[in-house]
Amino acid sequence: MPIVDKPLIQYAVEEAISAGVTELIFVTGRGKRAIEDHFDRAVELEIELERRRSRELLKMVKEILPANVSCSYVRQTNPLGLGHAILCAAPLVGDEPFAVLLADDLIDARTPVLKQMVAQFERFNCAVIAVEKVARHKTRQYGIVKIRGTASKLSAITRIVEKPAPQDAPSNLGVVGRYILPASIFKHLRALRSEAGRELQLTDAISSLLGVEAAYAYPFEGVRYDCGSKLGYAQANLVYALAHPEIGVDFRRYITSGTWKR
Repeated sequence: MPIVDKPLIQYAVEEAISAGVTELIFVTGRGKRAIEDHFDRAVELEIELERRRSRELLKMVKEILPANVSCSYVRQTNPLGLGHAILCAAPLVGDEPFAVLLADDLIDARTPVLKQMVAQFERFNCAVIAVEKVARHKTRQYGIVKIRGTASKLSAITRIVEKPAPQDAPSNLGVVGRYILPASIFKHLRALRSEAGRELQLTDAISSLLGVEAAYAYPFEGVRYDCGSKLGYAQANLVYALAHPEIGVDFRRYITSGTWKR
């Protein structure tokens, strides 16, 4: 799904690369071959652009993925939740800490959010999870954390609950789609009861992890757009179009003119 002229997955990849990530693992499902094609080299297109001397377009195509970054793809054959999707990548991750980015959560930040989180991980060497305050009536849409400290800075997580009812939520701090996790999380994911058709929740594995290791909630700097919702997707397109170097000025003029109003 594009935001103006670039797919959401490209924004996620650029954020990861800015944080120093050089090995990308995409967990995909049926019908997602377009992701692999997007990050593959388009040799014929590059040759044609060179022939046309379309230098700017050629540069754009070549910079989709830097030469020092590798991509691997894992198929999740059954949609059994985020925890299961992450577990599918375990053989490729091995014993290294790793980051999880959910591309539906597009975050506009001066310093990319994953880069912010890597700095915190390097300080504490334990799980770091991005959070933000959410409306109390929306807690059913998020994993919710309880922390030791204040919600305005990095704080130790004491409890995490998956999509609680507002009256049961331990706070209004919702988990968003950025995690840095130790490889030990795989053990906790494998320990979850895998009943037929039951999703494996990453939240449950993190809750188990808290019994033996520390994890921190990180209130990131930036604005998140939930592109999994129609409203969030429309908001992101509006904001990114206004900031676009090619169309931003004309688009802002169009918006302020009022000619689009019915």
